[in-house]
Amino acid sequence: MAAAIPQKTFASGSRLVTAVGLGGEGMLRTNGRTPHARKVIYEALKLGITYFDSAPAYQESELYLGSVWKENQAARKKIFQASKSGRRDRKGALTDLENTLKRLHTDYLDLWQIHDLRTRRDFDAVSGPEGALEAFVAAKKAGKVLNIGVTGHHDPIILARAVAEWPVDSVMLPVNPVEELLGGFLTTTLTEARRRNIEVIGMKILGASHFILPKFKITAELLIRYALSQGITVCIVGCSSPDEVQNLARAGSSSKAMTSEEQKHILEVFEPYARKLAFYRGVI
Repeated sequence: MAAAIPQKTFASGSRLVTAVGLGGEGMLRTNGRTPHARKVIYEALKLGITYFDSAPAYQESELYLGSVWKENQAARKKIFQASKSGRRDRKGALTDLENTLKRLHTDYLDLWQIHDLRTRRDFDAVSGPEGALEAFVAAKKAGKVLNIGVTGHHDPIILARAVAEWPVDSVMLPVNPVEELLGGFLTTTLTEARRRNIEVIGMKILGASHFILPKFKITAELLIRYALSQGITVCIVGCSSPDEVQNLARAGSSSKAMTSEEQKHILEVFEPYARKLAFYRGVI
C-alpha cells in the first residue's frame, strides 16, 4: 500500500477503525469455504484494515473470523470486531450473543448491533418489555460489548426513530448514489445520526449495480470514494477474494477527493436505475 488507511476513533472509547472495513457479505457469507475465507481475512489484516463485520445470519462468517482469532489473539486485540443479532426478544438476543462470542473465540465485541430493523412492529418488539434492547444495554453494562448499534436498509423513518430514541452508539445504513437520488437514509436517518453525534457505518456501497459498472465505466473504487465523501465513519464492503480486499484498501487509503464532476456523472448514470437498485428497501 502506498498510503495507510485513515483511522477514526469510534464512539466515546479509544478504539480506532479504518475508513473501510471488511463486510460480512462476499466470501464470509458462505458455508464450507474456510481456507479461502481465511485468505480474505488475512489479506485484510495485512493491509491494515481494522473493522471486521459479521452476523449469525451470514452463514459461517463468525466461524471463519473465529478460526483466525483463535490462533492469533494478538490480532484480535488490535482489530474492531462487530456482529449483530436479529432476535427481537431479550432472551433470544442474549443467546445469540453467547453463541457469537464462542464462534468468534473472543470474550467481547467492539460493536453489537440490532440487526435489520424494518417495521414499527420490529421497533415495538425490540424496545418493549423483555425486548432485545434490554439485552443490548445489559451486555454493554457487563462489558461483553463496548458499543451498541442498530442496522437497517428497509425504512429510513423507522431507523431514524431508533437513532433518536434508543441508547445506540452507531447506525448502519445504505450509502450509495441510489440513496442520494431517492432520499431518506442519507437525509432523514443520517441527519438524525449527526444530530445525536453517533457513528455511521455505510453498507450496500456497491448495491446490486454490478451490471451497470462496466457499461458506464464506474469502478468499485469510485463508489467507495463516493460513500466516504458522505462524512460517514466507515464503509464496509463484502469481498470475495484477496484482490477485492486490495481494491477496498486502495480506495480507503486514497486521498483523492471526489470532484463535483464525478459526483454529477455518478448520479446521472444511476438515476434511471434508482428504484430497481434499491430493491433492499422492499416496496418503494
